[in-house]
Amino acid sequence: MPTVAVFDMTGKKTGEMELSDAVFGIEPNMTVVHAAVKNHLANRRHGTQSTLTRAEVRGGGIKPWRQKGTGRARQGSIRAPQWTHGGIAFGPKPRSYNYTLNRKTRRLALLSVLSAKAAAGEIIVIDGLDMSEIKTKKFVSFLGSVEATGKSLVVTPEVRVNVVKSAANIPGVRTTIASTLNVYDILNADKFIIDKAAVEKLQEVYA
Repeated sequence: MPTVAVFDMTGKKTGEMELSDAVFGIEPNMTVVHAAVKNHLANRRHGTQSTLTRAEVRGGGIKPWRQKGTGRARQGSIRAPQWTHGGIAFGPKPRSYNYTLNRKTRRLALLSVLSAKAAAGEIIVIDGLDMSEIKTKKFVSFLGSVEATGKSLVVTPEVRVNVVKSAANIPGVRTTIASTLNVYDILNADKFIIDKAAVEKLQEVYA
């Protein structure tokens, strides 16, 4: 079983915690992790790009010249795609890029990145991760005390408003709860800071 140190909010070590092999000790499957990241980024796309077709471009309501007798090619509108300022043929229109991965794949990807973080020593467990008031300066001091100076993901067992608002304006710091963890955010963080109760919650669900 992997073992991690447990700290309090001042950065003082208060003990150690054994992590479940089923959640934090599996062999990471990077193929599945890649699939999960691709899925996450695709689902984040808005798909709002839109070009104007010949029906949507302003103007071109009259036939530019008669059909026969001019010696020129027949034309029905100066807003046809072959004209300058004409509409776009087969251009992008609003669409959804969303697709789903099956549940087993999503589960394996999450456990793989958690295990990779544990193996790399990038998990910091905090006993009682909470703030008595909304204070960014104090939260920055907390991050410094646990040596989390880069990008960090802060995980609590449930929404703790003071933590969320204290961390909101700190560059590179994201907050989430145990039940909404995603592979991309975990991979993107240099340090994975998690409340001890959230660890127990994850192990209860996935072990």
